[in-house]
Amino acid sequence: MEKIAIAPMLDWTDKNYRYFMRQISQHTTLYTEMIVADAIIHGERDKLLSFSSEEHPLVLQLGGSDPTKLSHAAKVAKEYGYKEINLNCGCPSDKVQSGSFGACLMQEANLVADCIKSLQDATGENITVKHRIGLDRNEDYKQVYDFIDTVHNKGGCNKFIVHARNAILQGLSPKQNREIPPLRYDIVYQLKTDFPHLDIMINGGIKTIDDINTHLSHVDSVMLGREAYYNPYLFAHVDNLYYNKNNPVKTRHEIASSMIPYLENIVKSGGKLHHTTRHMIGLYHGCKRAKLWRQVLTTKIIQSNSLDEYKELVDYMVE
Repeated sequence: MEKIAIAPMLDWTDKNYRYFMRQISQHTTLYTEMIVADAIIHGERDKLLSFSSEEHPLVLQLGGSDPTKLSHAAKVAKEYGYKEINLNCGCPSDKVQSGSFGACLMQEANLVADCIKSLQDATGENITVKHRIGLDRNEDYKQVYDFIDTVHNKGGCNKFIVHARNAILQGLSPKQNREIPPLRYDIVYQLKTDFPHLDIMINGGIKTIDDINTHLSHVDSVMLGREAYYNPYLFAHVDNLYYNKNNPVKTRHEIASSMIPYLENIVKSGGKLHHTTRHMIGLYHGCKRAKLWRQVLTTKIIQSNSLDEYKELVDYMVE
């Protein structure tokens, strides 16, 4: 059963990051960046949707608010073999709002229900929703309760990923929306109490194993976002702790070394190492040589695109 996931994060959770995280945890559920339905319908599908088998279990997050377009995109995506499809109803950015989707959809519960039903009819699979606990300054619990009640009963959605902050639609940037609205975990806990038959995953401000354990005593599963990026080694113990595995925990050096074949393929294909190594900057978070690791990855590797330079750095970082 799914217990731990890494949130979809624009410009961060691309295929290179996901491959890197698979060197740390084999069982944590990963999410794509949000991909807009129109982009799948009209864009380069393989570039948008393809992924390596090592990335499983992997969920596709879709953006959109037109049931017909969403179902079209989902039919295309189904052929790629994602574990699940998730609908974004939580992003507060101006760009997303201008497309009439993301967090503003929490004002349109009936439309979201229609989207979910259309997606499920198109794929024959359960569709999940990621959303906030409320909009703007409205902290009335009824808002999020009614949203889930409608999307579940009318749309058939049985799994909700709940970011435990309101989304402020005007006046705050996406970054500020992740920091300024207060975290209210009690609201998510109450949702699980009121909807015990639904799968409730909590998200927002979660940074430690102790945090995870606390939340799992109230809800079904836990999603981490920024901490998974800044401190990826946090996930080194996840498989053993939450998926009943008994595998040797890799050292940071073993993880860095395991990326070498992947990076070799990038160089052979004429690609840029930085497109992958930029996601690895946090691997040595909290270690005495972390500053050197970050400096080399953010300067020398960008300038040289040299795999030999990366290998030398890895050798120097032996714990």
